[in-house]
Amino acid sequence: MTRAHTDILTRLRALKGGRRLAVAFGAGALTALAQAPLYLLPLLPIGFGLLSVLVYSGRAEGGTAFAAFRLGWAFGFGYFLIGLHWLAFAFLVQADQFAWLIPFAIPLFTGFLGLFYGAATALAGLGRPSSPLNFSLRLAASFAVFEVIRGHVLTGFPWNLPAQAFAGTPLLAQTAAIWGPYGLSLVVLLLAIIPASGLLAPRLSMRPALICLAGMILLCAYGGLRLTNNQIPEDFSSPLELIVAQPSVNQRDRLDAQLRDQALLRLLAMTAAQTPDTQNSLIVWPENTYPHLGSLPIIPALLARELPEKAALFSGTVRAYQGSDGDTLYGNSGVLFGPTIGEGEQKQKPFLAIYDKHHLVPFGEYLPFKSLLNAIGLSQLAPVEDGFTPGTGPATLTVHGRRFSPLICYEDVFPRALYPEGDRPDFLVVVTNDAWFGDNAGPLQHLAISRLRTIETGLPMARAANTGMSTILNAYGEMRGSIEIYEEGVLVAPLPPSLVTTTYDRYGEVLFFSLLLVVFLASFRGAIASLV
Repeated sequence: MTRAHTDILTRLRALKGGRRLAVAFGAGALTALAQAPLYLLPLLPIGFGLLSVLVYSGRAEGGTAFAAFRLGWAFGFGYFLIGLHWLAFAFLVQADQFAWLIPFAIPLFTGFLGLFYGAATALAGLGRPSSPLNFSLRLAASFAVFEVIRGHVLTGFPWNLPAQAFAGTPLLAQTAAIWGPYGLSLVVLLLAIIPASGLLAPRLSMRPALICLAGMILLCAYGGLRLTNNQIPEDFSSPLELIVAQPSVNQRDRLDAQLRDQALLRLLAMTAAQTPDTQNSLIVWPENTYPHLGSLPIIPALLARELPEKAALFSGTVRAYQGSDGDTLYGNSGVLFGPTIGEGEQKQKPFLAIYDKHHLVPFGEYLPFKSLLNAIGLSQLAPVEDGFTPGTGPATLTVHGRRFSPLICYEDVFPRALYPEGDRPDFLVVVTNDAWFGDNAGPLQHLAISRLRTIETGLPMARAANTGMSTILNAYGEMRGSIEIYEEGVLVAPLPPSLVTTTYDRYGEVLFFSLLLVVFLASFRGAIASLV
């Protein structure tokens, strides 16, 4: 060992109590900077390396599994507090009602998410590790297990998975088409955690770091080959033109009825100016562009008057409808209007279909434990008194002979719930309103998620975000034009072709769980220690 190497390990091992937890918290905060918008990927092995040293040294010296849990929780608290700090901006839109919640809601939520990472380090720390490399494998596998659990428990929140750190570089993200976001997350965890085993070995070894470097090179090589040999010709022709509009309306203005009317007319005018007259097209407007679009009698005629005849429109909206018991229910919805029919004053764009968002955001779109929380003065952020009612599930809609599956807000976060099982569409449409979160990391992290979904499914995507970023993505996660955050504009591009399928689309999480099993079994084999 070098003197510097020995000194660092000695100091880390000597840390006790709160100082040890503070370093773990700082390591998690550093690791969060590898996510959008910074994508500082070298911080992955640094952050996870620090955590590995703390947990391994504690267990090697007889520390308890609970001590390992506390370190993992502190790491997770730092990771999620920094990575999800932008959630606080949603409470400032109606600051007089909700700003006081920020110092309570954000730490409580991110502290809760930290429990998953605490459970991961506790699992990895069961029993004394036989070697640093075995421990590294077990820690990576344990994190992967609890990322899956985090993505499903209590409605699930698979945001800022380790895989998302690679979404900023399509070259690195292409293997998501093989094993999906959880499989790629396991690979990222292995590449980030294994190098630390060389520091923890009795003699300093660079071999684990070199193995991980070779792994990164292989990922890049695969990504390069896949992008170079893609199935999309440069001069492809498409029967459908995509028109994606970004109105960039401030969230406070959206709550004002008069300003909302003005914004709709401005959006209609700028969309009409960019939509071709002679080609079949689908216009996409963001989440909740204007309430009750599907039920206002004036809308079909207004759209027919302002938009070209061959243009169809899919727009986010809020709708009210009667439930089976006669109560008025509200949906966070998307409404589809078809090409113009009729002549003269009878011209209209007919209402074709409605889609209701089925995966609602707790506290944002509905209030869990409503009676209890109402009693202490809390309500959901959604502008409807009783919150939204979830739809029946994913859907596939048809326009101009092409089939698409709509996703509203953060529904694209859930990789296996994008469209009905066995009913694969030609493309995906995401409508979202990230204006709640300002011009910061949140909207860009959401964009990273959208990019992964296109790679995993082999499906292109039209993505309309109220304040950005709006984009059209091909089946490899490459942007075919985009509009920056808080810019107003319209994207026009032909619908990119979809791929026949991908391995992940066909087999789901099978390859991920197979790889996970291999890593777990390898972590218990003494022969692995010989690699260090």
